[in-house]
Amino acid sequence: MRIPFLLVAITSAAVTAQSPQPNWTAIEAETLKHFEAIIRMDTTDPPGGEKPVADYLKQVLEAEGLPVQVFSKEPHRPNIVTRIKGTGKQRPLLLMAHTDTVNVDPKKWTHPPFSAARDGGYIYGRGTVDDKDNVVATLMVMLMLARQHVALDRDVIALFEAGEEGSSSIGIQFVANEHFDAIDSEFCYAEGGSVVRSGGVVKFASVQTVEKIPRAISVTARGVAGHGSVPLETNALAHLGEAVGKIALWTPPMRLNETTAAYFKRLATVSTPEEAKRYQDLLSPDPKVSKPADDYMRKHEPRHWSMLRTSLSPTVIAGGYRTNVIPSEGTATIDTRLAPDEDPAKFLEMVRQVVNDPQVEVSYGARDTRPPTPAAKLDSDAFKALEANLTKHYKAVTLPTMSTGATDMAFLRRKGVQCYGIGPATDVEDGPKGFGAHSDQERILESELYRFVRFNWDAVVDLARAK
Repeated sequence: MRIPFLLVAITSAAVTAQSPQPNWTAIEAETLKHFEAIIRMDTTDPPGGEKPVADYLKQVLEAEGLPVQVFSKEPHRPNIVTRIKGTGKQRPLLLMAHTDTVNVDPKKWTHPPFSAARDGGYIYGRGTVDDKDNVVATLMVMLMLARQHVALDRDVIALFEAGEEGSSSIGIQFVANEHFDAIDSEFCYAEGGSVVRSGGVVKFASVQTVEKIPRAISVTARGVAGHGSVPLETNALAHLGEAVGKIALWTPPMRLNETTAAYFKRLATVSTPEEAKRYQDLLSPDPKVSKPADDYMRKHEPRHWSMLRTSLSPTVIAGGYRTNVIPSEGTATIDTRLAPDEDPAKFLEMVRQVVNDPQVEVSYGARDTRPPTPAAKLDSDAFKALEANLTKHYKAVTLPTMSTGATDMAFLRRKGVQCYGIGPATDVEDGPKGFGAHSDQERILESELYRFVRFNWDAVVDLARAK
């Protein structure tokens, strides 16, 4: 259903790239004000309820004279779009961020999850690194573009979307399918990457250019029901357990692609000699060289091991209803992340061959998934702008990265938009300590929030300004 929206065109004034730089002291204060405001709004999904943040953003943008479009499949879960027009010599750049967050258990938080508490140089709260950091960075870039009157060859569009954490049908799917003309772009910058710090020192930057395809494999074992005191060879749960074990221990074939090959090649340049050799060995066409490195990844670097192939993780098992009854059926769910070039049907047949049990059925189950999409190009102007500014602001080597998880960029890549995932600097130590995204103490360094805004500003201006 199409709903009314406000659309007013605003064109960037013909001012060259020599426009004065923003007053960064004032920008940091304004960034903090907006960031605290949106962190304090509970937009956990489910149920969603992103409208307070959307209304806030709409008010701030319109106060600056920027146009706003509102697209809502559900009234309390709006998506908003704003645009600053350029000359049209180049196709638009889209900046995308989501306004919802995952849920919280307030009892587990030291600082209340919607307090935006400032403590020890950090800002705490749900969404601080997923994804209200991107929301506020995008907001500030749009405000600064308007204030600085930067002459643009590209329109710069901002999409603040609902539903990324579990309801994409009311967010990016809805906007991409029903209102794509409002966001049609050549390039998109969104969440999905990061600047990696260890011990307070930047190690490298990752820019997501492709992602794995989430699917669910259902494994169902069937047998004869009976009394628990009489063991049966046909016990469904016994066959299910054996099948799940086979799947979990199986090593699917390694599948390097352009992104992952470039990732490990560049990662080797910022690693210790011992680590570098392993990453270089992964690229060898000789299995005698690559397999020992691959085996090491499985044991010691599971995320890297997952980046090398389609992955399978048993996550749910269901079967039986009382101790003294042998059930006739049991089911397991396998979280499956297909490599971008994996043939789903052929891979499923491989899993069936691994299980090799006539009592066990293996099939794809239903789940809210993302579509398979091509990778973004590594030689595009958009990637070059990110790489140059990651070097400028972070002194970091840029690693093109394949995400093992899923993002909403998949829906745009399917439409032909070249999408790149970025993110602020975070400490690798934060995740295991419970300070990362989706954790019970989610936080961001205040100084890194401000640096992320500056990085976004320079990357956008470098790509979109009039040449």
